[in-house]
Order: sequence, then C-alpha cells, then structure tokens
Amino acid sequence: MTRTLTLTTLTFLLAAGVSLAQAPQPAPAAAADTAATQKPDAAEPQGFTYNPEGRRDPFVSLLRRGAADAPPVNSRLAGLAGLGTAEVSLRGTLQTRGSYVGILQGVDSKTYIVRAGDQLADGTIRSIAADAMVILQQVNDPLSLEKQREVRKMLRQTEEAK
Repeated sequence: MTRTLTLTTLTFLLAAGVSLAQAPQPAPAAAADTAATQKPDAAEPQGFTYNPEGRRDPFVSLLRRGAADAPPVNSRLAGLAGLGTAEVSLRGTLQTRGSYVGILQGVDSKTYIVRAGDQLADGTIRSIAADAMVILQQVNDPLSLEKQREVRKMLRQTEEAK
C-alpha cells in the first residue's frame, strides 16, 4: 500500500472510519478458526426469510390459503364428467329397449351419448324423454336454501323458452 494519499482520498477514508495503520496479520491457527466459524454462515440462505411472529405472510395469496389439500381450481375431469349443466345442450334423443338415450353437445364441441343416472360435473341426469332431459343439479350457493334443483333441457327450444 502506498503511503502517498491525496487530500480527498484521506478525507474520504477518515470519513469512512478506515484506519491508516495496518492491522496485524492473524496467526495461521487463528485464520483456520475464523474460517471454521464462517462456514456455517456460508451455509445459511442468502435470501430473505420471513418471521411471522403470529402474523400472516403478506406475500402469500389469501385465495390459495388452505388449498394444499384441495385440488387446483382449474382442474376438471375429462369428458362428460368435466362439463357442467350450463355447458351442455340436448341435440337429440334415441329410443333403445324401451328407454331413451340423449345426445348432448358440450362447449368443447364434442358429442356425448348419455343415459339416466350419468354424472355431470355439477349434477346427475335424472330422466330423458322424447323431447326433453331433466338434470338434477347440485347448488353450490351458500345463501341458497335449496341444495338441488331440476334443470330441464329441451330438444327443440321454442321462442317462449328462450
């Protein structure tokens, strides 16, 4: 280190609290001890850790709280079991062996053949007639007094039904 310093450098060093006298070099054994004590510090994470102390973490979404046990919101079953009552329309009926079979079209533009008792995402097909189908829909509204309702899907919708 050079002992010639300019006045601005000297003023800066004094303001920063740096001493011009060199500190004595530690012994090699002391250097090994300080290195051993510094290793656990190096193993600690360098990022930010949050200590809640009884408070919630402000960076965790309230919408996903407790969702570890629940399936993801956007996960749907494939096929007919993933479609809701409002997402299907009755396109036709067929009579087979004394009972009716319905032809449904979903919002995915696929056609499904259904019978009474088949499951939808939010209900069960209760009955199929020659010109209509009745779905028993589960109501998920917590303010509603009824937990199920019948939804009638007509084969040919008239102007009054629209």
